[in-house]
Amino acid sequence: MKYDPNIHHRRSIRLPGYDYSQPGAYFVTICAYQRQCLFGEIVDGQMVLNQYGAIVADQWQKSSVIRKEIKLDAWVVMPNHFHGIVMITENNPVGANGRSPVHGDAPVHGDASVRMKPKSLSSLMAGFKSITTKKINILRDVPGTTLWQRNYYEHIIRNQDAMDKIRQYIVNNPVSWNMDQLHPNNPSKW
Repeated sequence: MKYDPNIHHRRSIRLPGYDYSQPGAYFVTICAYQRQCLFGEIVDGQMVLNQYGAIVADQWQKSSVIRKEIKLDAWVVMPNHFHGIVMITENNPVGANGRSPVHGDAPVHGDASVRMKPKSLSSLMAGFKSITTKKINILRDVPGTTLWQRNYYEHIIRNQDAMDKIRQYIVNNPVSWNMDQLHPNNPSKW
């Protein structure tokens, strides 16, 4: 069913009033559409990327080259999702938002009250999801097919203790794959 704002009443999951373009550290998670295991497999507690997973990894690493306002920290590509820590290092909202498919004055997900700000977390995630979808769908020969679930999970990292715990979670994610809530055989809140 196509998204209809009059029926679905989609609400933002972002912290109301928070400026996601301001300097700070953010933990992000994006999931493959319908939790499909598209990016590789876990072998002996290690993630083994396939060609699609390699594209996700490559494009994430290129993000900090393309977007000078961000730095990457710990990250991992999993069979059906991606976790990463990203730091926005400068607050410079002036300029075009030409690195993502949605312009800064365009509504996001049909909600006219939600706008994508240039050099923000949402701009980064939209651009990353767009380029990985395009490149992977070319290889899969399925143009226009949905690769990622709508939206993404984010958590504002507020102190060093939280940063350390999230880094450890990311590093240990492949080892704990069978118990992961995003494992296709496990119940999930996603």
